[in-house]
Amino acid sequence: MPSIEFIVLANHAEVRDGLLFLAGGCWTDHWRGIQAGSPPPVSHLGIGAAVLVEWDETNHRHHLVLRLETDDGKEIAKVDGDLEMGRPPGIPAGSEQRAVIAINFDLQFPAPGGYRVVGELGDQIKRVVFRVHDQPSPR
Repeated sequence: MPSIEFIVLANHAEVRDGLLFLAGGCWTDHWRGIQAGSPPPVSHLGIGAAVLVEWDETNHRHHLVLRLETDDGKEIAKVDGDLEMGRPPGIPAGSEQRAVIAINFDLQFPAPGGYRVVGELGDQIKRVVFRVHDQPSPR
């Protein structure tokens, strides 16, 4: 069975030519500027992930789900889809392959507090927790 190797939070994430690029990656605390009497601002959030696919699992579809949730499990964003890794010519028999994924969201976190990204692949679940903090925004 393929496995979620990692999930990482970033200010922005991209995949180009099979490589994962992160800007402002690996954080656990997000600070947003709040003006008194205004709604919460829109935050830009990047998620980078890698899935390790074993030789016997190549050329098969695998369903991956990435959810953004509040601490109490309320879903605020979700992306899901299938991934399928082929076997490139000349790859040694038995080789594992890595699929990298980048997702970016522009969203309003409903309140400061704890959040998590939950990745599901088959029966495997991986969680990454983070916190959203409010700070007064200069006028």
